Amino acid sequence: MWRAAWVSRHVWVLVTVSVLLLAGFAAWPLDGGAERWLWAAATAGALVPSVARVVADLRRHRYGADLLAVLALVGTLAVGEYLAGAVVALMVATGQVLEAAAAKRAARDLSGLLARAPHHAHRRTDGELVTVPVEEVAVGDELVVLPGEIVPVDGVLRGEGVFDESALTGEPEPVVRPKGDRLRSGTVNAGAAVDLAADATAADSTYAGIIRLAEQAAAERAPIARLADRVAGWFLPLALVIAGVAWLASRDAVTAVAVLVTATPCPLLLAVPIAVTGGMSRTSRAGIVVRDGAALELLGHTTTLLLDKTGTVTQGRPEITDVVCAPGITATDALRLAAAVEQYSPHVLAAAVLRAADRAGVKAGAAEEVTEIPGRAAQGRVGGRTVQVGRMPPGTAIPEWAAAVRRRGRLDLATVIWVTVDGELSAALLGRDRIRSDAARTMRRLHAEGVKRVVLLTGDRVDSSAEVASMLGLDEVQAEATPEDKIARVRRESGEGVVVMVGDGINDAPALAAADVGIALGSRGSTAAVQAADAVIVDDRIDRLADSMEIARRTRRVAAQSGVIGTVLSLTAMIAAALGWLVPVAGAVVQEGIDVAVILNSLRVLRAGRHRAHPEADALLRRFAGEHESLEPVRASVRHAADSLSAGATPEADAAVRRAYRLLVDELLPHENAEEAELYPVLGGVFGSTEPTVTMSRGHAEIARLCRRLGRHLDTSPDGIVTEQIDDLRATLYGLDAVLTLHFAQEEEGYFTLSKGD
Repeated sequence: MWRAAWVSRHVWVLVTVSVLLLAGFAAWPLDGGAERWLWAAATAGALVPSVARVVADLRRHRYGADLLAVLALVGTLAVGEYLAGAVVALMVATGQVLEAAAAKRAARDLSGLLARAPHHAHRRTDGELVTVPVEEVAVGDELVVLPGEIVPVDGVLRGEGVFDESALTGEPEPVVRPKGDRLRSGTVNAGAAVDLAADATAADSTYAGIIRLAEQAAAERAPIARLADRVAGWFLPLALVIAGVAWLASRDAVTAVAVLVTATPCPLLLAVPIAVTGGMSRTSRAGIVVRDGAALELLGHTTTLLLDKTGTVTQGRPEITDVVCAPGITATDALRLAAAVEQYSPHVLAAAVLRAADRAGVKAGAAEEVTEIPGRAAQGRVGGRTVQVGRMPPGTAIPEWAAAVRRRGRLDLATVIWVTVDGELSAALLGRDRIRSDAARTMRRLHAEGVKRVVLLTGDRVDSSAEVASMLGLDEVQAEATPEDKIARVRRESGEGVVVMVGDGINDAPALAAADVGIALGSRGSTAAVQAADAVIVDDRIDRLADSMEIARRTRRVAAQSGVIGTVLSLTAMIAAALGWLVPVAGAVVQEGIDVAVILNSLRVLRAGRHRAHPEADALLRRFAGEHESLEPVRASVRHAADSLSAGATPEADAAVRRAYRLLVDELLPHENAEEAELYPVLGGVFGSTEPTVTMSRGHAEIARLCRRLGRHLDTSPDGIVTEQIDDLRATLYGLDAVLTLHFAQEEEGYFTLSKGD
């Protein structure tokens, strides 16, 4: 609100000055002298707010471009050059409006953090459950946290519980905490009601600490000096020296005023805000809303980038990457049974199961008597059988295939969701939080834009964080970082250059506020993260980060160029005025011409970096990206067929191999052929050459070769595969699985991320 009032006040000054200047021109032919009073009033109208700004600056022991403008306005009034003063006043008022429109916010809005803070707690008192204000909770109180509630204070668990700790760690999957574990405030009870022994008051608990960190970080942010002020550090003394020398040499104060009029820093006051405003408009069109011009200017100086992991460089939610079944069970059956039960579950992994079933075209079965076993599984009756989906039930016999899945889950750092039918393990769904397909390309673009170091700063586990950092080629990883650790890292890195922090969670809010520029992902990010940030990516694409860096650096270059052009031209005009070649009015007109030239140069920001539209390519990229998702069951069938051969040449293995081959021939190969015939020729036009698609075409050829090899195997054994085929069949299938994984990843990263989206 205050910001709008600030801009509005400057607009009124500009309107007043403009009206008085035009009124003076209207009164001029009447030859009554009224025009001089109107122009003097216009000069005074701009002088009053300019003096207020200068006084405020001087109280902070600094001076800037506004002081030079005040001297010029005062000089014109002192020597009676009212028209020149009115023209200068118009330029100054215009510059202040433009600058106010891109001004930096004085404080952070942390209402999102405060709104989420728990206000009440359920305390056991004399055997009864009493709801009390959270401020009344004392150390040692016995509390009850109901399902879905936020833990009000730090404490020790009296029994096992399941908690969503994403607000503090960023980890998307609920965590099972055993009896005796210490629980932190701010986490959400994702299971049944639990008892808690408070060991801290609300003021001393974890969540209150996060709020304090964010508030302190926002308050400690130093104001950013304007480019105009930095230039004024040497330009102002030089202008005063030239004006003084001209006065002494000519013994005419009007000459000195003419120098000051031409020295008015309007090229800086106008050109830089216009360039910055244009840059903000460009970033907005690119999917990033930057809150103010200072943030955009800093973004163009970025040296170190700190990235949260979950929801920032990863998708922020687990996805089913594979379905492994017991002999006699198909992936379709497993997904149908799991989806039947999970469609009634609020668990985050349940949503992943339903998405996997939808991608595979599997309709969830009808389930009855569905119940939730807190922290363990969802259970229901499907077709007369008891189906349980979640953690492996205690005491369950583990067959060989299930033991292999457990090992694979540990190796792949994946979560295993077990599907049990009538007490027997029937299938396992492997879930992972996938890396965004546009993340790797974005990291390369950031380095190309001059970012020296990219650090993964996350509260997630060390193993999964290191895996993500390695896949993206990041410079460093700091895992299991608390909000305190994150803000400490931001402060440490700030001593080395401009630091940008990117995150989306409540645990990122203090670091976002402390960084030179904080960037939040708006479509999925928490309200606290969005409000603590200087910029917001509105469409959940991490490649917008690289777009904003490119625009910011382009804006900085154009703004600096405009400032240099304007300063050089102003110096030239100052010298001309000092030599008596320009009177104050002429100097004001010349300065106006300089302003126009500089403004036109600054407006180039709006045209910079525009990419040619390729609607045909965009449509094809979206189409084939969607087909990649629908082909995941085909790829899973290849791995499943290879795994099934470990038991030898069994009928189940033969059926799995033949099913995989049918899916490859009927669904995958037509997709690959369509890419080769339709997509790649169009991409050749986008890239200006067919060279970028040559390696992908080679991948298509290898996939087709392995499919033909698999077909020859089956043709030679129409009645069932035999033992001597096992080794080569497994090699062929595992090889095909590896090639498909790499090929799909290359296409998604190299091509599909080029799409502009819907």
